[in-house]
Amino acid sequence: MDFVTTAQTAALRAGAFLKDHLSEPREITFKGAIDLVTEMDKHAEKIVVDTLLASFPGHGILAEESARIESGSAYQWIIDPLDGTTNYAHRYPVFCVSIGLTQAGAVIAGVVYDPVRDELFSAEKGKGARMNGKPIMVSGCTLLDKSLLATGFPYDVRTSLEDNLDYFATMVKASQGMRRSGSAALDLCSVAAGRLDGYWELKLKPWDVAAGSLIVQEAGGQVSDFSGLRFSVFDTEIVASNRHIHAEMLDVLKAAQKNDTGRASV
Repeated sequence: MDFVTTAQTAALRAGAFLKDHLSEPREITFKGAIDLVTEMDKHAEKIVVDTLLASFPGHGILAEESARIESGSAYQWIIDPLDGTTNYAHRYPVFCVSIGLTQAGAVIAGVVYDPVRDELFSAEKGKGARMNGKPIMVSGCTLLDKSLLATGFPYDVRTSLEDNLDYFATMVKASQGMRRSGSAALDLCSVAAGRLDGYWELKLKPWDVAAGSLIVQEAGGQVSDFSGLRFSVFDTEIVASNRHIHAEMLDVLKAAQKNDTGRASV
């Protein structure tokens, strides 16, 4: 069974649909004050789920917008049909389709497709990471202050103490530069491809990181929680790096948390 090929087919189909409809008027609804969803999320999700289940009808499904199928199988597809929904809703052309596959809770395959740049990232456990069929590797940067990093902010940034602003303020002064794309999956793929040296974020969901975390690891990078002791796609925080700067990133994040006495512990 070729999991990656099937996931690539699903991602390409959904990505083409999203790109074709990027400039069209759309209906937008809100799951929270600023957490929005478009009808395109739902259409793209159906494309992905239908494609995957046509080849693997017994597999489980965990998808962002609606689909959850508990099949009893050890295999579960974790899907973000449109990572970067806010960008997409504003016609800002930075978004992707993200598809990960877990076996007994561990990610064994991942695909992320950026339809605007036509870049298809993929990885299979133990077989390396690729972009458009060519192997990719993380950067060789060894110093945090020479590193280009990325992060994001949670949807409840207006109301929550866990808003990432304390981490951002500290990390932006410790690095060479900071970017925010609005897509966790694309940020992780940029780390894997050596375009970014590191990335961190908190209050994430499994579909945000399932595919991208494996792609980083298979490209030679490191992924952990903020403690540096573990990583699970079902955790809510992530630090991803080229491995060389990982310890420095963790030290800065820990210092930021220690210095912010009004911040709730993560």
